[in-house]
Amino acid sequence: MEENNETIYEKLREHLDSMPVGYPKTESGIEVKILKYLFTPEEAELAIKLNFFPLPLKKIYRRVKKSGISIEELEKKLNEMHKKGLIDFGKQVKDGKEIKYYANPPFVVGIFEYQLKRLSKEFIKDVKQYFEETFMEREFNAVGVPQLRIVPIEQSISPDLQISTYDHIREIVNNSRGPFAIAECICRKTKDILGEPCKKTDLRELCITLGHGAITYLEKGLGREVSREEILEILNKAEDIGLVLQPGNAQRPLSICCCCGCCCEVLLNEKKLSEPARFFATNFHAFIDDDLCSGCGTCEERCNMDAVKVDDGIAKVLIERCIGCGVCVPTCPVEAIKLEKNEKELVPPKSYSDTYLTIMKKKAELARKKKEI
Repeated sequence: MEENNETIYEKLREHLDSMPVGYPKTESGIEVKILKYLFTPEEAELAIKLNFFPLPLKKIYRRVKKSGISIEELEKKLNEMHKKGLIDFGKQVKDGKEIKYYANPPFVVGIFEYQLKRLSKEFIKDVKQYFEETFMEREFNAVGVPQLRIVPIEQSISPDLQISTYDHIREIVNNSRGPFAIAECICRKTKDILGEPCKKTDLRELCITLGHGAITYLEKGLGREVSREEILEILNKAEDIGLVLQPGNAQRPLSICCCCGCCCEVLLNEKKLSEPARFFATNFHAFIDDDLCSGCGTCEERCNMDAVKVDDGIAKVLIERCIGCGVCVPTCPVEAIKLEKNEKELVPPKSYSDTYLTIMKKKAELARKKKEI
């Protein structure tokens, strides 16, 4: 049976790797160990029958009914997997009937973030190893279409800076129909478990979800529902603290992360690169007026990406590291720093689905080019 189980987990890995955001293999095999922690063999078999895009319960049942399971038993097991954060669930009413849908989420952003209530030191260390060994380089950065994007904090937006609605965090929140939910930040929670608490803040409820994203978190029991006004107040606190705002890479994002350079797995891993800015979707960068700069170092201290350095009494922006978050702008005592727009504006996909369709198209394009070489 153990040999069969090994085969099931390898098939699940291959299945998840076929998603728009994949789950690549490692030399160490740590990715299979992670799957064993998350899925029972039976759950792994069911997950293989799902797709990234939602399938109705009846269609899934046709794929598994030869096993002898009833549709009622199937629904119960899928709902349990949904609660465990292994799959996604949705429903809609059509012709007066409720239709239930299930789908495979990506490992990141998705399954990992859903594990808020199932964390252990061993699991956290395994995921960290997976990020560092393979995932960030071979998957997260490989396509050039990030799942997250950077929007500047409102305090950094000057009256003369033309900014699109999708780059204005409060416009994003105000234009959402809701509902809204707030959850613990999984990155800070993992750091707490490892005994490495955040150096920026004691706040933990900093993971914002909107619309269907909020519904998903509430259904999984991972967050609590809050008002639009409470979300805006959380954003105020995040800006004061000096956190980077990373909504999903869409004009109508389902989530907003409030990130720091000491906990966020994205910022932490990208910061190790010599030119991390090229892996972020951003429309801005910081600029420092040498004539005004006093060299106090406040901007260097605030920066989450090591993108500002004081040299010979003058602060300098390392453009290849600057992600245009604006965190450095409002605390400059002499107003020497401002944001400037990049030459080429990046327009995010309209929706969550469009983001992943864009990733899939880019992957197919890269695969074709690779074959031609």
